[in-house]
Amino acid sequence: MIRQGKGLQRSFFLFTPLIALALLLGYGNPSALAQSVRSTEQLVRQYPDSAYVLIKNGLTQATQQNNKLSEGAYLHQLGQLFYHQGSYARAISYLLQAGKLFQQLNQSDRMAQVLNDLGTVYYYNRQPDLARKQFDNALRLYRQTRNGAGIAQTYGRIGQIYEKKPDLDSASYYQKRALASYKSIRDSVGIAKIYENLGSIFEDQARYDSAQHYFRQALHLNELNQDAIAQIEIIDNLGDLFRKTGRYQQALSLYRQARQLASQKQEKYQLNSVYRDLAKTYSLLHQPDSAYYYLELSHDLVDEIYTIENNKQIALLQTLYEVEQKNNEIVRLNAAKRIDLILIAAVVVVLLLMGILAVVIISRQRLKIRNEQAINEQNKQIFETQHELMQAELKNKILQEESLKDQLTLKSKSLSTHTLHLIQKNQLLDELKNELTTLVNDDKRDQKKQLRQLVQKINLSFSQDEYWEEFRVIFDQVHQQFVARITHDFPSLTPYDLRLLALLKMNINSADTATLLGITPDSLRVARYRLRKKLNLAEGDSLSGFVQQFS
Repeated sequence: MIRQGKGLQRSFFLFTPLIALALLLGYGNPSALAQSVRSTEQLVRQYPDSAYVLIKNGLTQATQQNNKLSEGAYLHQLGQLFYHQGSYARAISYLLQAGKLFQQLNQSDRMAQVLNDLGTVYYYNRQPDLARKQFDNALRLYRQTRNGAGIAQTYGRIGQIYEKKPDLDSASYYQKRALASYKSIRDSVGIAKIYENLGSIFEDQARYDSAQHYFRQALHLNELNQDAIAQIEIIDNLGDLFRKTGRYQQALSLYRQARQLASQKQEKYQLNSVYRDLAKTYSLLHQPDSAYYYLELSHDLVDEIYTIENNKQIALLQTLYEVEQKNNEIVRLNAAKRIDLILIAAVVVVLLLMGILAVVIISRQRLKIRNEQAINEQNKQIFETQHELMQAELKNKILQEESLKDQLTLKSKSLSTHTLHLIQKNQLLDELKNELTTLVNDDKRDQKKQLRQLVQKINLSFSQDEYWEEFRVIFDQVHQQFVARITHDFPSLTPYDLRLLALLKMNINSADTATLLGITPDSLRVARYRLRKKLNLAEGDSLSGFVQQFS
């Protein structure tokens, strides 16, 4: 089983907040980065209050410079710092702020890391469903950016959720997916951690041979990576396997090895775990004195750890209080300073404005007195000139209106004359057509061919548009915009429809209209019916009345 006391928090947050700070400040080569990692990890563990001050100062500077990327990174670090101190509410608050900034900046990888850390906080706050939601979102972002390390890390965290349910099959599935991702990018540190997680899962399933295989693999990689702290946890886990299978002496040997490493590295949590495991083993060997001895060592170490952590918490709270007080005082002083500056500036501005206003008022009054008579004289001249212009313009308009009326009367007479000419011409042609049709129907066959040709010529005369074009020109001059407006409202109208509408506009009776169009009265009724449909007239509406509406 993966135990929180044996370093699960270390596996969930491989980089502490100040490691991220070191990265942000520009550690460019591997040796410098490794040295920074070691120093900052120790600073976070021993002096979280100092770490908080460093990060807070960086956040303040980033905010003042409006550097949103750095601001998000510092907020992320604060969230991680408070997570390590067990202050989950504050950790969630800072992580959410960091995530919002990274989302605005479209920093997908940073956003995914925040989601992973947020999921971890929810997990330890006993909200596994919320934790899984964050991990799924992080996994989606890592897949978009093809970040193999991020994908592997997220799979590992999802697997640990299932191990705690417990759903060991699902836990094993996700840990193996994480292992495959780490192998694809050849990340030996990540591979070692997944081997350790798989060993813990097989240990929970009482498959001790498989568990030992994975623990051995993890130990080998951590030895190559020179990760002594990770070795302590794995050696302790191997001792647990031998103890659970009754091989107590081999278990004691491994526990002593883990104890020696933990003492050298001053890993009190790991050392406390080893003491408890030694006490359990000696108890199984029926050596109560030794069991009691290590149990007492464990109790004493727990008290020491509690005291140290309590002092760290007090120091951090004191630092938080002092920083908050300092910030409040700075804000108060800045606000007071701003108010004083505003008041001074306001007084100066008011005095200046009053002086300028007095000068302006005096000057304007003098200018007003000097210019008033000249302005009145100019206004009088302008009025007289405008009056004369208006009179002339009025006369011009009257003359223009009389001219337009004369032109309109002339055009109307011309249109009426032209229409009458068309009627007379068509009537004559209609009479000739009827007489010729009678002759065609006569039995004198030798005249039929010539007579038919005459009838065809007369019919052709009905369809010629020469007179209609002249009619259209005169009609448009008398009834301006009529054709344009009605075709705009009803674009489907044909030239034939427009001729019928023009005749209706002129109030030509049906008989004359049929003659002008060269059709029978019955055909005219059909044409009027079709025109009513195109104009969307309801039954009972007057076609002539509708046409007269268009000017």
